[in-house]
Amino acid sequence: MGVQRMDNVAIVVEDLDATIAFFVELGLVLEDRQQIEGEFAEQAVGIPGLRSEIAMMTVPGGGGRLELTRYVEPDPVPTDPPLPNTIGLHRVMFAVDDIHDTVERLGAHGGEVLDRIANYADVYLLCYLRGPSGIIVGLAEQIG
Repeated sequence: MGVQRMDNVAIVVEDLDATIAFFVELGLVLEDRQQIEGEFAEQAVGIPGLRSEIAMMTVPGGGGRLELTRYVEPDPVPTDPPLPNTIGLHRVMFAVDDIHDTVERLGAHGGEVLDRIANYADVYLLCYLRGPSGIIVGLAEQIG
């Protein structure tokens, strides 16, 4: 008895199309996109009158899934993008094969590195960047 797997991580976004494009550029694949509403959704989430649109993104090779959610009803609650040390969900981290190329490609989709690409003990190059809706995405390239 216990956990079978972690199915996905969900992130609420303002612009679903832009966020899908950002994660496709990163290398994820759009698995499914659909409207979510009705009694089952209201009960599961605990929001009466819920209407949303979700996009399920997958990591090639089965390494995980990311659910992107845009709320239609009720209106989403805006917040300033969190700082990296904000309590709660911190970031989503991806291993990449070329961090410099990835940062450049994501920059065309609004991705901004929070400071710079850092070298960790000549083993990893790491950085955090902010993407659509303020999402913090970590990138790591193993170099040693």
